[in-house]
Amino acid sequence: MTTGEQAYLNLCRYILENGTKKDDRTNTGTYSVFGHQMRFNLSEGFPLLTTKKIPFRLVASELLWFIKGDTNIRFLLENKNNIWNEWAFKKWVESDEYKGPNMDNFGIRSQQDPGFKEKYEQQMNIFKEKVLEDDHFAKKFGDLGFVYGKQWRSWQTTNNKTIDQLKEVIASIRSNPDSRRHIVTAWNPADIPQMALPPCHTLFQFYVADGKLSCQLYQRSADIFLGVPFNIASYALLISLIAHECKLEVGEFIHTLGDAHIYTNHIGQVKTQLKRDLRNLPTLHINKDKESIFDFEVSDLSISDYHPHPAIKAPIAV
Repeated sequence: MTTGEQAYLNLCRYILENGTKKDDRTNTGTYSVFGHQMRFNLSEGFPLLTTKKIPFRLVASELLWFIKGDTNIRFLLENKNNIWNEWAFKKWVESDEYKGPNMDNFGIRSQQDPGFKEKYEQQMNIFKEKVLEDDHFAKKFGDLGFVYGKQWRSWQTTNNKTIDQLKEVIASIRSNPDSRRHIVTAWNPADIPQMALPPCHTLFQFYVADGKLSCQLYQRSADIFLGVPFNIASYALLISLIAHECKLEVGEFIHTLGDAHIYTNHIGQVKTQLKRDLRNLPTLHINKDKESIFDFEVSDLSISDYHPHPAIKAPIAV
């Protein structure tokens, strides 16, 4: 049994018992601690939480979206992935082109008022259909700006050139494994105003030792209940894919957190999760016929022996 998930549950308990009550950008409110680190030994199994079900397909499609350098949610919707919808939807309902019912504070109101929730879901379905079927609409409202994919694959320099950070870091790992410069950053201060959401997972560094690839992530803002389980699995998958391409074994994922918080409307869900027992971790399967991480599709990635507790629903703060 791995200790990685236990470290996550211990952090949940610590925040509930010691977190400072804080206001936040979404007006939801959080309990927060500053500065925390968890370690996951990837040789013990793929770190998909077992105390609640985490949909691996969503983790995989989101990561491949980043890797492709894509910033438009159409790719995600084509893969039945809705985790970035709210930020694009917000841009549409706040525009002059939107003619539907008022959607102010839709994230909170849809949870409190069943009648409003139905209106919200109707408008969201219209929005998704438009993104999938209308190229002009998708370009205008489906794009999230200069978010992760743009920074990873097309970092804009001051002399109007671009840097493919992900491709360069893989080349660096292969050619100079002992380098201390295997770094990718998503935090580009000049581009923050052009992002639907400034990057939460801001910088990651790879490390090679004893034929194993490890990675440490610094995450400035960590939504412990909803976001962090995805972040853990996503970076474990990224390490596994790059290790596969570089013909290395997997090492550790080290997750360093800045503002680690539980939203006030997630407290009950966290307490439910903490009552559950740990189960064995699943096994990750990668299509060995693919060599480059840039060639993978969702169908090339799968897990087996995953038997988690049921999912726990909670509202997302936008």
